Amino acid sequence: MKHFVLGTAGHVDHGKTALIKALTGTDTDRLKEEKQRGITIELGFASLTLPSGQTLGVVDVPGHEKFIKNMVSGAAGIDLVMMVIAADEGIMPQTKEHLHICSLLGISHGIVAVTKTDMVDEEWLHLVRSEVADFIKGTFLEGAPVVAVSAVKNEGLTDLVQALDATTSKLAEKTDDGIFRLPVDRVFTMKGFGTVVTGTLISDHIKIGEEVQILPENIAARIRGIQVHNQQTEEAWVGQRTAINLQGIEKSTINRGDVIVRPNTVWPTQRPDVFVEYLSSNPKSLKNRALVRLHTGTSEIIARIILLENDELAPGQSGFAQLILSDQAVSVAGDHFVLRSYSPVTTIGGGRIMDPLPKKHKRFNPKILDDLKRLREGSLRDRISVILERAGYTGINLNRLALRLGVKAKQIGEALELLLSGKQAFLLDSDDKTVIASSLFAEIESIITKILTAYHKKNPLKEGMSKEELKGSLKSDVSQKLFNMVLTSLNKKEMIVSDKEHVRLAGHQVQLAEDLDSLRRDLADIYKEAGLTPSSMTEVINQFSDRKNKAQSIINLMIKEGDLIKINEDLCFAGVSLNKLRKDYKAMLMKDGKATPASFKELTGLSRKYIIPLMEYFDMDKLTVRVGDHRILREKT
Repeated sequence: MKHFVLGTAGHVDHGKTALIKALTGTDTDRLKEEKQRGITIELGFASLTLPSGQTLGVVDVPGHEKFIKNMVSGAAGIDLVMMVIAADEGIMPQTKEHLHICSLLGISHGIVAVTKTDMVDEEWLHLVRSEVADFIKGTFLEGAPVVAVSAVKNEGLTDLVQALDATTSKLAEKTDDGIFRLPVDRVFTMKGFGTVVTGTLISDHIKIGEEVQILPENIAARIRGIQVHNQQTEEAWVGQRTAINLQGIEKSTINRGDVIVRPNTVWPTQRPDVFVEYLSSNPKSLKNRALVRLHTGTSEIIARIILLENDELAPGQSGFAQLILSDQAVSVAGDHFVLRSYSPVTTIGGGRIMDPLPKKHKRFNPKILDDLKRLREGSLRDRISVILERAGYTGINLNRLALRLGVKAKQIGEALELLLSGKQAFLLDSDDKTVIASSLFAEIESIITKILTAYHKKNPLKEGMSKEELKGSLKSDVSQKLFNMVLTSLNKKEMIVSDKEHVRLAGHQVQLAEDLDSLRRDLADIYKEAGLTPSSMTEVINQFSDRKNKAQSIINLMIKEGDLIKINEDLCFAGVSLNKLRKDYKAMLMKDGKATPASFKELTGLSRKYIIPLMEYFDMDKLTVRVGDHRILREKT
């Protein structure tokens, strides 16, 4: 069965609470102060079973202007409104304000109850009906049933219930973004049970035993029990008035405005992108950076509005903005909100959340405005692309995408598969489906090739750049996994060549200028003439006191290219000299079967300074293996 919530609306003392009591038998004014003053201050709750068998959750809201914020809290999550207008007073200020609020919250169905008919005659009632018809013309209530009732005399109640039943039957099931959220509108304790919170479940469902988070405080809890319409149940569904008994949580830790969610599915925001509609009834324009009161869910938060495409909004205008909140809010893309002025406090507008977790924007930025337009009007694939770009190099997982799009994860997953197969996005993590925009992936590829180009220009004698240095040259939000993926991609495209430690552009070759070429010849001559008795590398470099760094770089290059062979940290040999020694040493071993330092000295005529390092080098080079105090050919072992 579909689940719906009926909310009352209307001016103070127009008989909303009395009408609910007449319909349901429940007096929703439960506070002592409400009884004494004769007005509703806090939200009241009841349920109504219609002739069709449909059960409505009922939220009775305050009508007094001082308690409008409580009214907005109650209106969050309702599906249809019963606009209550007293026959003896007609249209009043809060009648108008409540209708504005309902419209801004996206409520599109309802009925009008003209109450207190026992206090007027038929002629007056006819005038009131005419006034009501004019009042609702052009609003979502145009064409809605208008039913005259008297709660005192129980007149018209049957007609009212039938009108509610007929209107409810036309309601489509509530759109569900698949992200469980229950904005808290009441917190209390029950003896033997502990803390209980109530609210309208505005998306998805929840079961007893599940772990939940209380945001924005980020408190963990477990669901001990659930009630819907005062009946115990195992689970609650979207659209139901729900009471949840939370295990191990003190009442003082939860407040109206908090939101119950599943862990790691919703994250609080302090800077949402929004589309604002500024009411035509406002007496003056809304200036950029004006202070406003944001009502979203059941919370009220002071905010500063940053208009992104105008310096001000004239009455009746709309536009994109970013709100800077004084405290954290909990919202999902697509959520409705209401704006009220800071002082004096009146309802001035409202709108919808476009992106709950954007970065700070510059005003009048064409790219930002185009993105916001795509988020508001574009296809799902368009909207996913915008959020992927906004997520940056870290990418974004499926849960955060769902939050920032207000769409079920399953639908997003299907669209993502098409983007991935079309190479419009890349998968960074298959476990939580973290993805990155292809444009950002290509951007990193471009950045890496530019870094390597600059590096080769600055270091012409170096074969390549170390991977560690290259990674450090990128922004910190480029993960090691993404870095490796980009290198693999560039390798496949044959744009770079990389080994375990270094990376170079595919077309890069070390080219020596004339003076460096001359220096290389000088170094080659030094090592060739030295044969098997070269000076230490430090001594060789010191011969070029004015070009030590260049000499060191050229020696490194000669080692890489095989012209020199480095046998330890400070000894190099000309390649031709060491290769000839290798052949002679191998021939001796094959003839004698083994070699000792003494026989190696007899072969080479070298001193111990060279004998030991050379014999250890041939061990490492896998020509020989040491057995006791002598060496034998490794290939024989």
